[in-house]
Amino acid sequence: MPQIHTPLLAPADGYRNVTDLLVRRAERAPDHAAFDVPVGDGSWRQVSTAQFLADVRRLAKGLIAAGVAAGDSLAILASTRYEWAVADLAAWFAGAVVVPVYETSAPVQVAGIVRDADVVLGVGGTEAQTRLLADAFAETGTGRLGAYAMDPRDRVTGGIPVLDDLRARADEVTDADLEQRRTAADRDTPATIVYTSGTTGEPKGAVLTHENFLGQVLNIAAAYGEVVHERGNTIIFLPLAHVLARGLQLICLANGMRIAHLSEPSTVVETLPVLRPTFLVVVPRVLERIQAAAAQKADAAHLTRVWRAAVATAVSSGRAAERSADGRAPASVRRRLFEVLFYRRLRAVMGGRVDYILSGGARLDPEVSLFFRGIGVPVIEGYGLTETTAPLTGNLPGDIRAGTVGRPLPGSTVRIGDDGEILAKGIGVFRGYRDPAHDADAFVDGFFRTGDLGRFDADGRLVIEGRAKDVIVTSTGKTVVPAPWEFAVESDPLVSHAVMVGEGRSYLSALILLDPEEVAARGGAPAGGALREVADADLRARIQRSIDAANARVARSEQVRRFVLVAADLADTTIVTPTLKIKRRVLLERGSDVVAALYR
Repeated sequence: MPQIHTPLLAPADGYRNVTDLLVRRAERAPDHAAFDVPVGDGSWRQVSTAQFLADVRRLAKGLIAAGVAAGDSLAILASTRYEWAVADLAAWFAGAVVVPVYETSAPVQVAGIVRDADVVLGVGGTEAQTRLLADAFAETGTGRLGAYAMDPRDRVTGGIPVLDDLRARADEVTDADLEQRRTAADRDTPATIVYTSGTTGEPKGAVLTHENFLGQVLNIAAAYGEVVHERGNTIIFLPLAHVLARGLQLICLANGMRIAHLSEPSTVVETLPVLRPTFLVVVPRVLERIQAAAAQKADAAHLTRVWRAAVATAVSSGRAAERSADGRAPASVRRRLFEVLFYRRLRAVMGGRVDYILSGGARLDPEVSLFFRGIGVPVIEGYGLTETTAPLTGNLPGDIRAGTVGRPLPGSTVRIGDDGEILAKGIGVFRGYRDPAHDADAFVDGFFRTGDLGRFDADGRLVIEGRAKDVIVTSTGKTVVPAPWEFAVESDPLVSHAVMVGEGRSYLSALILLDPEEVAARGGAPAGGALREVADADLRARIQRSIDAANARVARSEQVRRFVLVAADLADTTIVTPTLKIKRRVLLERGSDVVAALYR
């Protein structure tokens, strides 16, 4: 079986647990700005590493005073914000195990998580989020130490305790007691229990150790020193409940890269020119929307043909940059022209200082990647899962290839099984789920089974080809991997998700879930609400072009004959995961009548 290993760059020797990352950074650069924090009037204040450490220590003492013991589970349910970072590190300083909960989680999901993790204390962001935790505690008999809100008391009503109540008890715990608790955990100790999104089954609690985080933070920082450094800054707007966002936060914190948090992704564009980040982590949809918005502006200015030429030139330049020895595309008259007309304006939209963008969470259209590289903003794609403590593979600065997710990162081994499944082993790979029953099919020969299908290209870079459980077998016996076709259709801005169907059928069909924002922006009816078919001839004609283009990319037996446009509530966490992946089984169950109509 094909297998590629990348040696460690930075062993975790000398580090006891994750808290050492913050302590050592504060010793090296106490006055360096670690965070940008909003002050409520559109402006931002900077928080130094020393101040952040002081905030963490004070809350950690409060947690200990409240009764949190070493090894206890502490849940955090809040939007992405500075206080999330404080609570996360404070829990580790107190020796607790952090259980992140997505703020979009339904009450039944919250109850399931706090029950399974046996949570003793909860931290919510707002009053509503804190009540959600409190209700889950009451239902499950957990949370004996209560639920506390991050918001101050003047924003919380009804007697809900707040974190300031815990901070007020900090003097009950000595510095020596806190240090003893902070250093109680070693590298083998569980640091967090992260519950997977569950696209194909029930959520599972992945237990990640301090060594998992330390290994990832130290080695990724060593591999990406050109990207993450103390001269730069970033904005985190992905949910901090996601292990990628938390891992990124630790990497930045340990290496002095200033962090700003945004709780509303919709405000990112207006914030970019203010904070002017040097690095961003996004999901592919963000890049697709930036490009689509530019296309719409060009269309409004009657420059559609010029814009298309600019896109083609950028993609060509990106491709040339991949082939060049120094990673740069040769200058040309057309490129200089489009630089003035479009490219520098797009970079200005992103703040004007972005050196690199990391795209993860889903597959990125190679031409979108090449486009951004062509305008001067290289996009690094990576691949990982909760169970691998986020990044497992990644393209590196100066060695980026669109359409791939790079080689294994330092300390990681990737193997392709006989059936095409991606198998993983290494510093970031967890040892198992909280429920040992979930481990039965999770490992083979010491490798974690990712459930994803992939292959290595000629240069040893990983190419993702779909999910193993999503394979369709038609009534003719043909086995079809739907991901390539679906991915091609999803490159259309009007399409949020494309779901191929045809298990046991004589031909393939598809449900096309519309993107509500794009449909509304182009003059169509908003595509929200309950799952339903959309009969719009104009929309269908536009999307038919994407269907035809996707069919042209695959074999005849893998082409979709019929499709239906579908509107759905994409904020519904029962059909879409917090990381914006579709829950196929649930969707197809709810849309069974729509699917049946495709075969009448």
